[in-house]
Amino acid sequence: MSRAPAPEAAPRARAIAFYLPQFHPTPENDEWWGRGFTEWTNVAAGTPRFKGHGQPHLPADLGFYDLRVPETRQQQANLARAAGIEAFCYYHYWFKGKRLLNRPLDEVLGSGEPDFPFCLCWANESWSRAWSGREHDLLVQQSYEEADDTAHIAWLCSAFQDPRYLRVDGRPLFLFYMPEKLPDATRLLAQWRSESLRQIGVEPHFCAVQTGFSTRDAAGLRALGFDGVVQFEPNRKHFPTPKNAAGRAVSLLRRVLPEGWYDALRNNSRLGRQNISTVVDYASYVDERLAGCALEDTTYPVVFPSWDNSARRTAATIIENHDAGQYRRWLEDAIRRVAPRSAEQRLVFINAWNEWAEGCHLEPDRRHGFAFLDATAEALGSR
Repeated sequence: MSRAPAPEAAPRARAIAFYLPQFHPTPENDEWWGRGFTEWTNVAAGTPRFKGHGQPHLPADLGFYDLRVPETRQQQANLARAAGIEAFCYYHYWFKGKRLLNRPLDEVLGSGEPDFPFCLCWANESWSRAWSGREHDLLVQQSYEEADDTAHIAWLCSAFQDPRYLRVDGRPLFLFYMPEKLPDATRLLAQWRSESLRQIGVEPHFCAVQTGFSTRDAAGLRALGFDGVVQFEPNRKHFPTPKNAAGRAVSLLRRVLPEGWYDALRNNSRLGRQNISTVVDYASYVDERLAGCALEDTTYPVVFPSWDNSARRTAATIIENHDAGQYRRWLEDAIRRVAPRSAEQRLVFINAWNEWAEGCHLEPDRRHGFAFLDATAEALGSR
């Protein structure tokens, strides 16, 4: 008697978690924010804005860690691997040859540990006192020069050659967080492809990150020369109707005021200094995304377990979620969307591994424990 064939397993996705290297003191942060400042300073100061608001977010198993400690970086890699995550995507901060928050990655590169894949996302924004509502007060200006572009790609090629560096179809994966900030993206990409081919024998797989601030759609970003597009979430353009009256007012102002006027109002008026938070229902947000259009090839989805930047900002965006099942159904949908692609192209990004001050982390916390890591593992089929 013959047996029916076992059902085929769903194609596995390549899950990549964004990784914030902020959790260690630096001379610059000491100067700007006070001696000993790290992201934990903001996290621990979080307070509830309304009844039932889940602030502060407090770490569980890993504690208030310091990313200068090798054992911490190894524990993070162990947890991520157990959940089926393939790689971390480190935010990379480059300002005319000066790198900030670079020590954790430098130690990963120098030591060869942890043995866990990674890639980079250039967070090519100027730094300001935006956390305190003073976006106009610049700390580090982002600027672009052709000579600096040459130095930058030379440094990147050294990182691309690390055997752990994540590749797509044999090409190092590199993201630009604000692609439209580049004065001439097409020229830069061509220069970097040529230099990379000359230095390490392969062109990178360049991806533009499409955020709520993007003015181009995915096709428009590809027209600049990018190989792929990462659809970053949360994205204000995808918000369902906010749950609270202040949030609905903010949404209306953003729609009716000319571009930039709302930000000027928020930054410079008495109104802007008030607690004008936008509260969005997470399940409704997920419903909106599940009903979205099919993804074009080389457009990669992003999901997030929760979002709450009230520990950082007065005018906060709160999309908190205490149901790991809601996150899991969104992640499973993203996996289904990339399943028809070749194995190398099944990229799904998770925002984020450790954005604690944005209430957006897979690392275990005191309220949810391992719930979101377990949901990740179940969706990715690693358990």
